[in-house]
Amino acid sequence: MGDRTVTAAGGQEQVVPRPVTDDGRDGPIHGALRRIRTPRRPRFWFEILLIALSYWTYSLIRNAVPEQKTEALSNADWVWRLENHLGIAVEDAVNHAANSVTWLIIGMNYYYATLHFVVTLGVLVWLYRSHPGRYAATRLALFATTGVALLGYYFFPLAPPRLMNGGHFVDTVVVHHTWGSMASGDLKDMSNQYAAMPSMHIGWSLWCGLTIFALSTVPWARVLGLLYPATTLVVIVATANHFWLDAVGGTLCLTFGFTMTRVWYGALPYALPRRVATAGEPALVPVRA
Repeated sequence: MGDRTVTAAGGQEQVVPRPVTDDGRDGPIHGALRRIRTPRRPRFWFEILLIALSYWTYSLIRNAVPEQKTEALSNADWVWRLENHLGIAVEDAVNHAANSVTWLIIGMNYYYATLHFVVTLGVLVWLYRSHPGRYAATRLALFATTGVALLGYYFFPLAPPRLMNGGHFVDTVVVHHTWGSMASGDLKDMSNQYAAMPSMHIGWSLWCGLTIFALSTVPWARVLGLLYPATTLVVIVATANHFWLDAVGGTLCLTFGFTMTRVWYGALPYALPRRVATAGEPALVPVRA
């Protein structure tokens, strides 16, 4: 099944229609699989329900993982010793330095509490409106990233630095009476406090940053896309919610998410056509001159 090729002035990428139907050379199973894997324009209410249901399921499973406090604290001690061995155990210095500047640490607390959700949803909306052909694949990368993180929470319970025994970290939410973490203060009973590895603040922020950088045509937006995960890394460490290595775990989960997308769609999401057909119309595929 070859793609149709067109010649365009300037050699620009073109999108031409090709029916996604059985052409006689594939069996019905292959044809059905091909149709499922072909990007289609997302449907608004379906996406709203899917995202809500997926996040509810993720939160339910994450919080249903047994809070193995003893093992989580033991793992935190092991991570801290490993980081000391590697010479990167400066989380306590960053935590105390940020905590000494009241306005800064309060801002970081609220950053930790809000942008994780606001920016991620904002990027999903932007993809839905401006890049519908890439939306489903990019969303799959995010969902796969989040799903595989559950394995980390189950098999490697980890206390955040602020809960370590004798770690001398400052729980900045408690000290400054802000609501910067679901695992502190009055909200701590609603969230598994020992699900720090991997960091989905890093997984999600890196997903957002890469997506903005790859697809935005506005230079300052692309710069912000790169700064967002870098700033998030500083925030999760300064608020003593994560170790540096938790961020490595989040990055590995994102790598898995993009790998799953590459396997399913045959390309990274950013390489797919920007515009696609709606359900019932011929599929649109990218071709080059």
